[in-house]
Amino acid sequence: MAYKILILGASYGSLLASKIMFGGHDVTLVCLPAEADLINAEGFRVRLPVKGRKDPVEIDSRKLSGKVSAAGPADVKPADYDLIGLAMQEPQYRSPGVRELLDAVAKSRVPCMSIMNMPPLPYVRRIPGLDHDALKPAYTDASVWDSFDPATLTLCSPDPQAIRPPEEKVNVLQVTLPTNFKVARFDDPKHTAVLRKLQDDIEAVRYQAPEGRIELPVKLKVFDSIFVPLAKWAMLLAGNYRCITPDGMRTAQEAVHSNLEESRSVYNFVVDLCVALGAAREDLVPFEKYAAAAQSLSRPASAARALNNGAPNIERADKLVQLIARQKGMSHPVIDATVALVDKRLEANRKKAA
Repeated sequence: MAYKILILGASYGSLLASKIMFGGHDVTLVCLPAEADLINAEGFRVRLPVKGRKDPVEIDSRKLSGKVSAAGPADVKPADYDLIGLAMQEPQYRSPGVRELLDAVAKSRVPCMSIMNMPPLPYVRRIPGLDHDALKPAYTDASVWDSFDPATLTLCSPDPQAIRPPEEKVNVLQVTLPTNFKVARFDDPKHTAVLRKLQDDIEAVRYQAPEGRIELPVKLKVFDSIFVPLAKWAMLLAGNYRCITPDGMRTAQEAVHSNLEESRSVYNFVVDLCVALGAAREDLVPFEKYAAAAQSLSRPASAARALNNGAPNIERADKLVQLIARQKGMSHPVIDATVALVDKRLEANRKKAA
């Protein structure tokens, strides 16, 4: 059975879309008008590095068994779909049009999978033992999530890294770190069955390369633990947010490796926090594995680039982790300094834009 999948966000969303379409399912991408026109006319391309191959594999959406279409926020009805993915940055969900669509998604009760670095507040409500309302200051506008039933929302850890090459059209995505998407189960087994079907179909895919049929990286992995996707938090706090400097930015590789012991300290603190929330340590990624992967991260993280470009709002997973840690009686001086730095730079950006 082929599913109909709706994904909000065509940039990072096209990576997951390519995997889903390879498995024979149809995808609708919600995006800006110029992006939608281009995708509807030419499809999209995803370039994937494959171990043992000199050149990346280019996936052309027009050659996949599933079909893609693109539309604006007002042109889709959530109830028409079997699963909905959230692949925009958290501040974008309060934008006119997107906000209304997100509310319609919530009220449709169609199972919804977030692929954001910033976990939606209703997903955090699935974590017991927290004062969830006290976490609202970490969100650009927490009210956009009010209509969601936490049972219908899950989180997919966006571990694969990808960029849109600036010299290419906006329908091209280059994967720079081809790791797996790790998604937690839904409360409803019927909803989780949709995820498991997608997982199995993606696992079975083989790409016809000149040298024969090959397996491609970037899979979808489904987990019973709701804490598995939180593995990304340690990476964000040790790497992504530490790309931000007082007067600019640095690469993720520099952020992690310029002071490896400090990075390890931050990383292990966040791992300890996740364990305090209920995660199993073996479900999380050890620092050594992350540090090795960070050697290839030769660009600043998207949060740092957005700040440098004058963004008045960015995803604040740094602040979310800080606030959750405080509720557990925990703190880390580097994380506190990072949150203060991001606050200061956002305030400067907002003053400039005013």
